Amino acid sequence: GAEYIDSYVFNQIEQIRFNSTVGKYVGYTELGLKNAETWNKGSELVRELGELERFCKHNADIHYSAVLDKT
Repeated sequence: GAEYIDSYVFNQIEQIRFNSTVGKYVGYTELGLKNAETWNKGSELVRELGELERFCKHNADIHYSAVLDKT
C-alpha cells in the first residue's frame, strides 16, 4: 500500500513528521517531540487525516485504476 508522509523541516533539520502508517505525528527533536504531543491531541491531526482521505486515497484510486487499465 501507499504511505503518506508530511515532514516539517526547520534549518535543514526534520523536526516533526506525520506518517500515515503510524497515523500520528512523530517528533525528532526536543521541540518536535513537544509539538507532536500537542498536534496529536488537536485539530492538526484531524486536518492531516482529512488531507489523507481527501487527497491521497482519492488519487490512489485514480492511479491504481490507470495501472489496471494498462495491464
